[in-house]
Amino acid sequence: MNWVTVSAGVTAVERTGAPVEVSGVAYDSRRVGKGDVFVAMRGGAADGNRYIEKALAQGAAAVITDSREAYEALRRDHAGVAAALVERGRRALAEVSAAVFGHPERRLALSAVTGTNGKTTTAFLLESMLRGVRRKCVLLGTIETHVGDEVRESAHTTPESRDVLEIFADGVRAGATEAMMEMSSHALEQERVWGLPVDVAMFTNLTQDHLDYHGTMESYLEAKKRLFAGVGAPAPRVAAINADDAYGEAMRDAARVCGQVWMYGIERGADFRAEKIVLAAGRTEFDWCTPFGTVRVESPLTGRVNVYNLLAASCAALARGLTVEQVVEAVKGMRQVPGRFQTVPAEDTGVTVVVDYAHTDDALRNLIALGRELVKGHGGRVITLFGCGGDRDRTKRPKMGRAAGEGSDLVVLTSDNPRSEEPGAILAEALAGVKETAAECVVEEDRAKAIAVAIRAAKVGDIVLLAGKGHEKVQILKDGTVPFDDVAVAAGVLQEMREGR
Repeated sequence: MNWVTVSAGVTAVERTGAPVEVSGVAYDSRRVGKGDVFVAMRGGAADGNRYIEKALAQGAAAVITDSREAYEALRRDHAGVAAALVERGRRALAEVSAAVFGHPERRLALSAVTGTNGKTTTAFLLESMLRGVRRKCVLLGTIETHVGDEVRESAHTTPESRDVLEIFADGVRAGATEAMMEMSSHALEQERVWGLPVDVAMFTNLTQDHLDYHGTMESYLEAKKRLFAGVGAPAPRVAAINADDAYGEAMRDAARVCGQVWMYGIERGADFRAEKIVLAAGRTEFDWCTPFGTVRVESPLTGRVNVYNLLAASCAALARGLTVEQVVEAVKGMRQVPGRFQTVPAEDTGVTVVVDYAHTDDALRNLIALGRELVKGHGGRVITLFGCGGDRDRTKRPKMGRAAGEGSDLVVLTSDNPRSEEPGAILAEALAGVKETAAECVVEEDRAKAIAVAIRAAKVGDIVLLAGKGHEKVQILKDGTVPFDDVAVAAGVLQEMREGR
C-alpha cells in the first residue's frame, strides 16, 4: 500500500506526500513493525508523541501526529519520513486503519449496544440468534471476542479503532457478514468507534457508573447518546430503546435522527412488549407482542433482567431480517452467558450458587430481586457477596452497600479489584451503606475466604449471589494482578462440602 493512497482518507491539517510503501498501522510504539504507519496521539494518561523516535527506530515508514511541534520536528529531522498533522488523533487512527485493513467495516452489518448493564448478554443473545439462521458473525464484547467460530480473549469492552478494524478484517476473511459489539460510554466519548457505520443500535439502561470518568450523570448520558447520532458515520438505520428505563425518553429523542425507532419494554406502552411473564430458575417465558403478531417465547435464561435483554436482542434480530418465528426458535437453545447469572453446579447441596457481574447499585438491586423471586416459594434466604472496585467512582460504594442490605438476609462484604487503593478503606465506604439497613453483614477482605463464608452459611433452599467479578479470571491488587475466578473458587468450596471438609 502506498502512503499517498492510505493517507488520502485521513482528515489532515498538513501532510507530506512521500511515496513510501506502508504495510500496517500501530498506535503503541512497542508494537511498531517495519513499514507501519505510527499514529502518535495525546491520551488521558500518556502522550504518544513522546515515542515517535522509538517508532522510527523500529521501522515506522510514516507518522501521523496531533502535535504541531512533533510534526515540525519530523519535517526538520526526518525529511524522508512521510508525515501528517491532524487535529484529532483518534479520528485519524480510525481513518488510516480503515484504509490499511481494506475498509472491512463496509462489508459487515454492524449492530451495537450501549447501556450501563446488559450490554454483554444482549450482544451474546443477538449473535446466537443470527448464528441460528447460519449467518457468520464477529462479536466484540467484555467477555470474549468471536471471529466466525474462533473465540479470542477480550482486553477491553470496546478496543481502539485500529484493533476493532483488524478484527473486522479477520471476520470478513472468515466469511462473516454480521458484526455486533458493545459500545461503552468511554469508547463513544473518546471516539474509539469513529467511522463505524452502525446499522442497528440498542440501548439497555442507564444507572450510575463511571462517574469517576464522566463526572456527572448528564455527561454520562450525553456520551451514550452519541451512538444514535452516529460517530463519524451516518445515524443507525434502526434504534431499539428500553421504554421502561428512566432515560428511555431521552434516548428516544436522541434517536429521532435514525431511520426507525423501536421501543421495547414490559411496564409501559411499547412497540415490542413482554406480557404474561413466568420466571423460574433456568426458565423464562413470556408473550412477545410485536407489530408482526404475538408469540410465546421460552428461554433457558433466568430472570426479569433477561426479559429485557431478550427483547433488545430480538428487536435487533428482526431489524437484521429474521422472522418472529426464527427468533423464537433461536431463543430456545441459548446457553448461559459466562458470568451473567451463571449457576455453579450445587444440586446435591440444595443450595443455588450464582456468579454475576453486577457491579453497580442498580445491577446489584436487580440481581438480588431476582434471587428473592427464586427462593420466595420455599422460604429460602438470599445471601449476597459483593465488593467495590478501587480507583473507580467512590460515590456508588455506600449505594451498593445499601442495595445489598435492603434486599439480602445476609451480606458478605469483600474485595473486588482494589487496584491501587487500600481494601480496608473501600470496605469501610461500602459498609456505611449496609449499616443503614437491618441486614446481617460479615466483612472478609480476602475474596476466596469470603466466598467460602457465604456458601457455608447457606442452608437448603437458600441462594448465594457472588456479585461483581462475573467472567473475570484475575484479581487486580496494588502489588499486581493474580489469577482469580469466582466460579472456580465457588466450585472448590462446594466440593469440599461434599467431601465433609
